[in-house]
Amino acid sequence: MKSPSLRGCAHGVAVGVLVITCAQDVVIADADGTRTLPVVGPVPPTVAVLLMGLAAVLWPARRRPGWLTPQVRTGGPALASALYSTAALLLGTGGPFGPGEVVLLLCLLFVAIRHCPQPWALICALLDVTAMLLLSVRYLRSVNEGALQLMLIGLLLVGVFAGLAGYLRTLDYRRAAAVRETRRAERVAIAADLHDFVAHHVTGILVQTQVARMMAASGQQELDPVLAGIERAATEALASMRRTVGVLRDTGQEMAGRRPVGDLAGVAELTEGFATPGLRVTLRRDLAVSDELPHEVQAAAFRVVQEALTNIRRHAADATHVQVRLCADAGRLEVSVTDDGRGGTQLPPAAHGGGFGLVGLKERVTALDGDLHAGPRGSVGWEVRAAFPAPRAPRAPRAPRT
Repeated sequence: MKSPSLRGCAHGVAVGVLVITCAQDVVIADADGTRTLPVVGPVPPTVAVLLMGLAAVLWPARRRPGWLTPQVRTGGPALASALYSTAALLLGTGGPFGPGEVVLLLCLLFVAIRHCPQPWALICALLDVTAMLLLSVRYLRSVNEGALQLMLIGLLLVGVFAGLAGYLRTLDYRRAAAVRETRRAERVAIAADLHDFVAHHVTGILVQTQVARMMAASGQQELDPVLAGIERAATEALASMRRTVGVLRDTGQEMAGRRPVGDLAGVAELTEGFATPGLRVTLRRDLAVSDELPHEVQAAAFRVVQEALTNIRRHAADATHVQVRLCADAGRLEVSVTDDGRGGTQLPPAAHGGGFGLVGLKERVTALDGDLHAGPRGSVGWEVRAAFPAPRAPRAPRAPRT
């Protein structure tokens, strides 16, 4: 990639060459006054066309008025040049033929093909090519063999500039398509994260609210633990949404001192907060499971546990025991969540979910070359089990001692 100083030098050289070639056109026009058409005012038509072309090419993008669109910039000077050539041919007066106007029309052709929207790109390009070919007719005052030879040379130049502009326009389109696809993938990933976290916490709020209502109806007074669980779940849901909004806003501020959302340490917090009256949750983590696993592996393990627990709340409210296991075997991390529920649930139909959780979870695990299984566990209960490669994350190099 070129440095800004090199780009600035190249731009300055190009501008200088363009101005010098246009100045040569003015010198040629002044050397033979018969080659200019009389116009109203002190500015001859050659100078007017050159000034229009220079303004269209060199006007800074930040200072261009709104009406000076790419189609106006490329079509206006080309139309003026074509009209000038046609008038010169009809009156038989001829006109100057210098390098400046040729270079300007080629630059305008390049801009038209690369930057003009469809169908204006084709229209403006045709105007530029027509004006380019009419220059030889203006110079020779007729369509003869010499004019045809000059037209052939002009067509070769047009082909080179049009091909380069079309290639760069294709690259621009591919780059824009890649950016759109990347943004779409990011939005899908953020939506999946929002679904995983918020759905988990909101489902917990709903279940514990139902428990609180049943306890209140039965006259029990020990509502404080249930209400505390509701408060904790609501707080975590708000925190999850706040983190997601922070990602969307992309403020660029580093989250110093904060542990990334979704790792093996978060699995312990997740299981501790899942227990409710009548439901026991145990976590068994092998000593071989390291905290130095790559973050994407830890995040996937966290999401497996989170989705499994959410589904237990939705579809197995009668479960009395849930077991979460984390074990490492032969360079693979295995995560399993089992329950002893029979499928009883008292949640309203709208809270049962749309079946997208396991689909997204399958995609996440498969992306890490892992396997996911979800199904009945014998005659009673359900099991969600995932296994994927778990290489250790590289350690940061230690700073040398001084």
